[in-house]
Amino acid sequence: MNLYIIRHAIAVDEGTPEYEQDSERTLTDKGKKKMRQISKGLRTLGADFDLILSSPYVRAKETAEILADVFKVKAEIAFSDNLVPMGDPDLLIAEMNEKYNANSIALVGHEPQLTALVSLLAAENTSVDMTLKKGGVCRLSADDLHHSRKATLEWLLTPGILVEIGEK
Repeated sequence: MNLYIIRHAIAVDEGTPEYEQDSERTLTDKGKKKMRQISKGLRTLGADFDLILSSPYVRAKETAEILADVFKVKAEIAFSDNLVPMGDPDLLIAEMNEKYNANSIALVGHEPQLTALVSLLAAENTSVDMTLKKGGVCRLSADDLHHSRKATLEWLLTPGILVEIGEK
């Protein structure tokens, strides 16, 4: 199983007056354009998804929609409250095991939840000191998350590197 851990793209700043709730913040035009380029870089690397599972927050949803469009994913995007910023990685894994049968999953969410998920799977819950930039992607591989909570960190790429890859 491959897990693509994807942080949402650049969004409007927190505290922007027209967005009363943090969950309502949208991607900026720059964020949308860059996420399209990032998605093309992922496609160039050979990434593919059986499922896109996203936080229900608007900025993550918009990121997932761009990803689905570039990859021509026909299935609907699924949403999980376990991918919100303070979501529980253990509950997310349990949800994936219970609800979805997929070999390659894109998980679109927020920090600090995504780093907590990587820490749980790749470092047996030891805190991993990593920076997952907006639009950054981390790929994990696992044999089976039903019986163990162990995965291998395959790569962690910045948005800039993914944009460069997509332009080639």
